Amino acid sequence: MSDLQVFRQETRDWLETNCPQSMRSPVRNADDACWGGRNWTFKSEEQKQWLEHMAARGWTAPSWPAEYGGGGLNKAEAKILKEEMARINARSPLDSFGIWMIGPALLQFGSEELKQQHLPPIVRGEIRWCQGYSEPGAGSDLAGLQCKGEDRGDHFIANGQKVWTSYGDKADWMFCLLRTDPDAKKQMGISLVLFDMTTPGVTPKPIKLISGSSPFCETFLDNVRVEKNQVVGEVNQGWTIAKYLLTHEREMIGSFGLTDAGSDTLGQIAAKTVGVEQGRMNNPLLRADVLKWEIDAAAFALTAERVTDEVKSGQGVGATSAMLKYYGTELNKRRFELMLKIHGSDAMIWDGADSNGGWVPRSWLRTKGNSIEGGTSEVQLNIIAKNILGLG
Repeated sequence: MSDLQVFRQETRDWLETNCPQSMRSPVRNADDACWGGRNWTFKSEEQKQWLEHMAARGWTAPSWPAEYGGGGLNKAEAKILKEEMARINARSPLDSFGIWMIGPALLQFGSEELKQQHLPPIVRGEIRWCQGYSEPGAGSDLAGLQCKGEDRGDHFIANGQKVWTSYGDKADWMFCLLRTDPDAKKQMGISLVLFDMTTPGVTPKPIKLISGSSPFCETFLDNVRVEKNQVVGEVNQGWTIAKYLLTHEREMIGSFGLTDAGSDTLGQIAAKTVGVEQGRMNNPLLRADVLKWEIDAAAFALTAERVTDEVKSGQGVGATSAMLKYYGTELNKRRFELMLKIHGSDAMIWDGADSNGGWVPRSWLRTKGNSIEGGTSEVQLNIIAKNILGLG
C-alpha cells in the first residue's frame, strides 16, 4: 500500500472510532453548529467529545502547521480527511472565524508571538472571534473607515463604531481595522489590531433582521485600549492584510452555496415533499429546476475544490475569491427560492414545530443578505471584470 492509502485507512478507522453517531449528520442551522469559545455551551456531550477528539489531532485546522496546533497535513492528506469525513457524513467539529479568516492572516503576516498566542487556542476552539471591518459610513468602500486608533506609545486608544459584526455579542476577541494615521492617504494609515471583547469600552448591540433573528451586532468602541503587540503586521500597513483576509471571508460566504439544506439534499427534499411516481418527481417543471440547480452546485463544488488545491500549492486565491463569493451566494439564493416552490403554501409558516421554527421562510429572507455581506455582488462583479477577465 502507498503512504496515502495507509493514511486513508488509518483516518477511516480513527473516524469510525472517534466520531460520535450524533455528529454524523449535517448541522440543521447556525445554532446547531459548534462555535466554541470561552462562553460556549455544548449542545451535547458528544458534540464536546467530537471537538476534543479532532482538536487533539489538530484536525479542526488540518493544514495548519503542527507547531501552532494544526494537523500538519499536506494537500493530499487534507483532501483524504475531507473525503473520509464526507463518507460518514461527519459534520465539522468547529465553525470558527478564527479558522476561516484571522488564522490564515496570522499565519501569513503575524509575528511569532501572535501566532503562538492565538493559533493554538483557535484550533482547540477555546477562543471565538468576530470581525470589526464595516462601519456605518464604510461598507463596500471599506477604505473609507473612520474608526480611530490614537497612538499612546505602547498602545492605541480606539474610538468609533463598527457594524454588521457577526456574533459580536458572543465573541471573545475581535480582529479590527483602525485608522491609526489620519493624515495618510485613504488606503494607508490603517492597522489591523486584535483585542479582547471584555476590554473596557467595548459594547456590542444586536441588530434584528427581517428574518426575525440575526447574528449581527453594531459594536461601539469608547476609549478602548489596544496594545501595540496585538497589531498584525506593521502599524499603518493593515490594508494589504485586510484585503488578504477578505479573500478568505469571501471564500467562506461563497461556501454557503455548497451547504446542504438540512440533513437531505435539495433533490431528496423535493422528492419527499412533492412525491415520486415511477422513480421520478411528480412535478416535471420543478424536477427540471432542481436538477439544474444540482448540476450547477456540482460544477461549483468542483471549481471550489480546484481553487483549494491551487491555494495549497502556493498559488493563492486572489481575485478568484470574488468569483466564488458571487456564484456561491447566488447559488444559495436560488436554493431557497426552490425551497419555497417545493413547500408551496407551507413555506409561509413562520412559527411552529412542524416548520422547524419557520426555517424555510426565515432562511430565504436571510439569503438576501448574502449578496451584500463580504462585499456586494456589484463589487465582486467589478473585481471579476477587472482582475479575471481583464476588462480594465
